[in-house]
Amino acid sequence: MYPIEQVEALNPEVTRMVVRAPEIAKKIKPGQFIMLRIDEQGERIPLTMNDCDPEAGTITIIFQAVGATTMRLAQMKAGDALQDFAGPLGNPTELEGAKRACVIGGGLGTAIAFPQAKWLYDHGCEVDVITGFRNKDLVLLEDEINQHSTRQIIMTDDGSNGNKGLVTQALQQRIDEGADYDLVLAVGPVIMMKFVAATTKPYGIKTYVSMNPLMIDGTGMCGGCRVKVGDEYLHACVDGPDFDGHLVDFDDAMRRGVMYRSFEAEAREGRSCGAHAGDERKGA
Repeated sequence: MYPIEQVEALNPEVTRMVVRAPEIAKKIKPGQFIMLRIDEQGERIPLTMNDCDPEAGTITIIFQAVGATTMRLAQMKAGDALQDFAGPLGNPTELEGAKRACVIGGGLGTAIAFPQAKWLYDHGCEVDVITGFRNKDLVLLEDEINQHSTRQIIMTDDGSNGNKGLVTQALQQRIDEGADYDLVLAVGPVIMMKFVAATTKPYGIKTYVSMNPLMIDGTGMCGGCRVKVGDEYLHACVDGPDFDGHLVDFDDAMRRGVMYRSFEAEAREGRSCGAHAGDERKGA
């Protein structure tokens, strides 16, 4: 069992949870994820690390209650325990050597992208962090990002915090201003990542996107997390979750995602089919 040490609501939709998992905390790196299960009857869901403390032996996860399991998870309290908390899974984000980076988070993707921004900044990289939200009430980690970035740009749909507009508008503006990025990382809804990649492609900027398709076991056995990258299908859980954004077939990813939305709706109504469409990881 894995004890829950802290639970905090960051906004009406998003919860931060600190879980004691000493062995995972020693090994996990930015970009990797865990598979958790609340109890023996529960489904396994993937959640990406937001932070870790190897000395304290804890992992921090941030999630949005959009599916049956995360709705249950959001009701848990400090002192409760999780049945399974397996990891680290997936590959760490390739960050070595970057000198000028732009990390882009859409909605809950901001929490998932934060470890990469923090690592880059702490290792001497100039880091712009661009985040996008529907409104000011949903903005995440503003103070933490200020502490671990060279520049933070917040975009909201209604202009209630930061600038009004899309993250791609802010990215294009920074490029037009002369920002000479050697790395762009985007985490968030698939449609957002698609247009981030389209923005950087004409400039030849290395661009990683973090994909979150259907994932059941986290080891590649189920085959549900296939992502078309170039001319081949790769598994997000073992080959990713980060892929070259200029090679990912985003339209294929969106079509596959739509296939599983009815399953998630059934699960919320108490008729779980055991398939998890990945939405808990990013709140797409």
